[in-house]
Amino acid sequence: MAIPRLRFKEFDGDWEQSSLAKLTNYFKGYAFKSESYKQSGVRIIRVSDLGRARIKYDNDAIYLDESEKSNYEKWLIKKDDIVITTVGSKPHLVDSAVGRPIYLKNDNEGLLNQNLLVLRPIEQKINAYFIYSQLQDQRYLTHIESIQRGNANQSNITVKELQEFKLFNTLEEEQTKIAYFLSSVDDKIAQLTQEYELLSEYKKGMMQQLFSQNLRFKADDGSDFEDWKETTFSQSFNFHMTNSCSREKLSEQGEVMNIHYGDIHTKFSTLFDASKEIVPFLKDKADCLKIKEDQFLQVGDLVIADASEDYKDIGKSIEIVNMENNKVVAGLHTYIARPSQPHALGFCGYMMQTNKVRKQIQILATGISVLGISKTNLGKLIIELPSLDEQAKIANFLSAIDQKIDNVAAQIDQAQVWKKGLLQQMFV
Repeated sequence: MAIPRLRFKEFDGDWEQSSLAKLTNYFKGYAFKSESYKQSGVRIIRVSDLGRARIKYDNDAIYLDESEKSNYEKWLIKKDDIVITTVGSKPHLVDSAVGRPIYLKNDNEGLLNQNLLVLRPIEQKINAYFIYSQLQDQRYLTHIESIQRGNANQSNITVKELQEFKLFNTLEEEQTKIAYFLSSVDDKIAQLTQEYELLSEYKKGMMQQLFSQNLRFKADDGSDFEDWKETTFSQSFNFHMTNSCSREKLSEQGEVMNIHYGDIHTKFSTLFDASKEIVPFLKDKADCLKIKEDQFLQVGDLVIADASEDYKDIGKSIEIVNMENNKVVAGLHTYIARPSQPHALGFCGYMMQTNKVRKQIQILATGISVLGISKTNLGKLIIELPSLDEQAKIANFLSAIDQKIDNVAAQIDQAQVWKKGLLQQMFV
């Protein structure tokens, strides 16, 4: 028995506690064969199709022929279903996390694939969203962390252990009111998330148009800018040494910031501002004393990650746009590429994210399980550079979009923190 700390005033009395197994039924996904996949028909929902809070809609979807739908009706997912991943990464890695719940607000989403399961309330008086909300609480994440097996990249959970999670239960009327309130909070977060996704897609489209030169800026006097000039990376940049310090040699405090290649893959913005990013420091003063003057990063430098297990990350880079009087160096598995001729601040950071440059890097990368890109191969990259004035206009335009994206991301973070606090108080 328990009483929540935050409650609608018209309700009182104790809540009951029960297991997920006693409140819901479940079914597992079906292992559809790849040879059955079609370009259209009834969609097959995979782990990779689950977004942060809903099923993603993109061009990567797979389908089963509509004529076969009746053979697999047992695996059709419905409105108010709760879909949970049974295989994925560790719970703190949100996008592909094992045990992550998704609530379905619509019918006809598709057929459930393997490594997923569906939870449905055992009776009508149990509100599905009330259950789903408890699967977003920290208590649930702690439970998943305790039962997951495997490593950081590939973990799994069993249905039996999942069903042992303890939920709270109360009168149907109170469940409904809580569910309605929390779904409104989730709708607001979903609206912000959609705005974030739309801005990100807009930026991607504008980058494609700008760097393919299908869309050109005009000079301030209204005249056309000169043609872009083709060159190689080695003609525009010089490489400088980095240190070989791994994560074990870094700490949260120190005198010299150290950019780790893994943070370039996952954390840092394209335009790196030392006043905004959380950067670890070199732990050992002896390592700091070994640094040569040209190893300290300068505004305008590119820091390039030379190793990755994934083609999408190999050669990923950031451009240093603000140091704020900090001493910053680049560490293990990185290159420093310093411009050998004037560039508009920010332009090269965006240029390195374009499809044309990324595809070249992926072709030039070597290795099997771990990919690498050498300085020699980076130097072969074919790049096109407009005039300095046009570079500046492109960089300013894209950074303005990035600022809008960052603002929306901050609103999402604030809303999620507020919701987390609500969940902790509304569910005891």
